[in-house]
Amino acid sequence: MAVWGFFVDSLFLRVMLMRRLTSLFALACLLPLGAVSAPPPVAVLDPQQVAVIGNNAFAVELYGQLRSQSGNLFFAPASISTALAMTYAGAKGATADEIANTLHFTLPADKLHPAMGALQRGLNAQHDGYQLRLANAVWIQQGYTLIDEFLALTSSHYGAGLHEADFTNAAEAARLTINQWVESQTQHKIKDMLQPGTIKPATRIMLTNAIYFKGDWKLPFNKEATRVEEFQVAVGSRAKTPLMQRTAKFNYLDGGTFQALELPYKGGELSMVVLLPNASDGMPNLEQSLSPAKLQQWLNQLTQPSEVTVTLPKFKIEATFQLSDSLQALGMKQPFDPELADFSGIAPREQMQHEGNLYLDNVIHKAFVDVNEQGSEAAAATSVAIAKSISLDALPIIFRADHPFVFLIRDNRSGAILVMGRLTDPSK
Repeated sequence: MAVWGFFVDSLFLRVMLMRRLTSLFALACLLPLGAVSAPPPVAVLDPQQVAVIGNNAFAVELYGQLRSQSGNLFFAPASISTALAMTYAGAKGATADEIANTLHFTLPADKLHPAMGALQRGLNAQHDGYQLRLANAVWIQQGYTLIDEFLALTSSHYGAGLHEADFTNAAEAARLTINQWVESQTQHKIKDMLQPGTIKPATRIMLTNAIYFKGDWKLPFNKEATRVEEFQVAVGSRAKTPLMQRTAKFNYLDGGTFQALELPYKGGELSMVVLLPNASDGMPNLEQSLSPAKLQQWLNQLTQPSEVTVTLPKFKIEATFQLSDSLQALGMKQPFDPELADFSGIAPREQMQHEGNLYLDNVIHKAFVDVNEQGSEAAAATSVAIAKSISLDALPIIFRADHPFVFLIRDNRSGAILVMGRLTDPSK
């Protein structure tokens, strides 16, 4: 019996940042002998906050898998989490457990999908000062039957439209159709998402997600202040690149071995956060120390506005990833196993017994970001910066990003990390 592939495609287009999350701390109190004290109130997170915490943890762990690749790095964890959440909706047993553990889905399914849906609706709401849009689609082989509950869930919570395609007899036409959908959802920034040969005759289902973001800095950089200067791309190697300049009050953190800076977009709902090692060759140490808990701690400490002179390169990054190996390294093995995968929540078992078991064939992700003086545009990523007039009361802090750094864009309302990356060479 033939084994049919279940192909999940994940795409994130220029996006949006979400409100910063608050950490929970245990409070220990020393009381005199015999004193009676009521326990401190326990903060209760709503399901959307729990989903965001899990999504952000997955973002950092996936970055840890991808950082071994050389050069610039950019991806949209919000897009990947959303596409795989739709996949999770149809998974059962150990297959579902592995997806949940890898993606840090800690909520029960009846709370997770409504929470993810609420998060998506918040991102897609009307915004003041920027564009942000997230779209999903389910593509199925003509004549292939899907379970009604799966279709209802992906439609109601993820707004995923259902489209038929002929993967078996017209794979190239199906590929071009899906690529056109992706391109239209990303304002033509993500083109040729699926390369020839990506869709196979065995493909039965494809889940796609696209995110687009375009926003102006709250305080734009002055183009006349941009200068072509040196950026250290590696030890002993430098490249000429345009460096933007701006002095204003920004949320800032001195992390000892690194600096962190928050650059907001118009409206203040989204921000770009830059993590800059103090040493020009300090990127490996910063990346190695990066963990979900530490990143959240650093983001929580970005609360004190300081006068900062910012030097930041203009840059564009376009990246494509085959995520199968990375996801399996994080623990998602069974979903990719043709024999053991259990997606009986997507299609009837009788149909799979006749045609072949569904499994994940691949997870493809493509992202684009453009950062300049005016703001950012992204297909899977967004950049934001804030600037104000210089204060004469004290010397400003110097934040000179003329060597490799980590950056992310988040939604300040929810705290969700929308995109994340690393710039090692702005000339590439």
